[in-house]
Amino acid sequence: MRRLPVPRRPWPTLLLAPTRIPATRFACFARHNSTETKANLPPALLQRARTFAAEHARLAASLATTFDPQTAKRIGELSAVASALREWDAAQDSLTELHGLMSSKDLELRQLAADELQSTEERVAALVGTLTAALAPKHEFADLPCLMEFRPGPGGLEGRFFTDSMFRMYRDYLTRIGHRVRVVKYELADSAGDSVGAAKENPVQEAVLEVEDPGSYGLLRGEAGIHRVQRIPATENKGRTHTSAVAIWVLPSFPKSNADEADFEDPESIFYIDPAEVKQEVMRARGAGGQHVNKTESAVRLTHVPTGISVSMQDSRSQVRNRASAWSLLRSRIAALRREEREEKAMSLRNSVLSKDKITRADKIRTYNYSQDRCTDHRSGLDVHNLPDVLEGGETLGRIVESVREWMMARDVRAMIAEEEAKAEEDAKAEKKRKGAEKKEAPVNV
Repeated sequence: MRRLPVPRRPWPTLLLAPTRIPATRFACFARHNSTETKANLPPALLQRARTFAAEHARLAASLATTFDPQTAKRIGELSAVASALREWDAAQDSLTELHGLMSSKDLELRQLAADELQSTEERVAALVGTLTAALAPKHEFADLPCLMEFRPGPGGLEGRFFTDSMFRMYRDYLTRIGHRVRVVKYELADSAGDSVGAAKENPVQEAVLEVEDPGSYGLLRGEAGIHRVQRIPATENKGRTHTSAVAIWVLPSFPKSNADEADFEDPESIFYIDPAEVKQEVMRARGAGGQHVNKTESAVRLTHVPTGISVSMQDSRSQVRNRASAWSLLRSRIAALRREEREEKAMSLRNSVLSKDKITRADKIRTYNYSQDRCTDHRSGLDVHNLPDVLEGGETLGRIVESVREWMMARDVRAMIAEEEAKAEEDAKAEKKRKGAEKKEAPVNV
């Protein structure tokens, strides 16, 4: 076999022995255009990625000369997008080269390019998913631990029994994947007596499970909602299927002590304050204290411009000590304000996720059907037929949880694309209007 020309990019699979491909396949590949693969990534999404990548490069260049915590934080947020975009561009270049080689007069080279084309297209498709995931909006509380609350919905005693099943299912699932869980509350219904459910469940009135691992809220927030069960109760004599429901809340959990967050240099900490946002003033102290206090500028006032919070300190004769005390007090007040805002958002989130007035079967997000050995998520559309593994918190439940996360990400990405397209349309209209105004104002030569 004669030596082939060396392509511009190395392809390891080209070293393999060529396989014979029918001539009809060449026509198919020749008609294929790389723009079809690019179409898988919406233009608005690609433009957003390039904007973020440009910002990443600009900030990285500035960080090389001057370190800034907020800049470093932003670079970290953008690095996944910049990396995925670089890989996607490289794969697109390889795809373009392969399409060019498909029109080569060299039969063996066309065969090798055809073999490589499919794997490259698959890689581009995978990178589209990676880039889309990197661009997807991240929930504000995604990195926090969480609390899961379980309460019976419609269905009477059977609803209480299935509440216990849901509690056990998530506890076992989280333990299996290595998350730390703690039972905060496990209260049984007094009116149920000693009765047990079809699967030996207890009649749970309310249960709360704390998941201590950071990021667990991002993992589980899609599990909040009404979970419906269809099965024959243990007390049913005629074999009729009953429908009951369980309400599950998933709430972000904030640190219980300030010690966990008291890192003044970490932009993620609620105690962090950008010095550029603080107005510092020194003045003479007022009140009793003698000549030294009244005649020296030892008092310090700090004002946090974004919030308007101001603190003054004059307890010490030393300006340095007063400044340190003022900063400490300002950080505490800012942290308290931020904590209140976060908790208010969490409470608002709790009310929006599931209201007590909305606990009805019609609001179901998932159905557990015992007679059909089926579990269906009504958002992602996933059907599985291994209900025992689901209720034991096995891998089948993990598939359902992941399908919901993908569904939520796709929903957020669609909303983001619509927002970007609307913004681009507004910018185009503004540009057209500007050009029209310039044309009217242009001087007319007589």
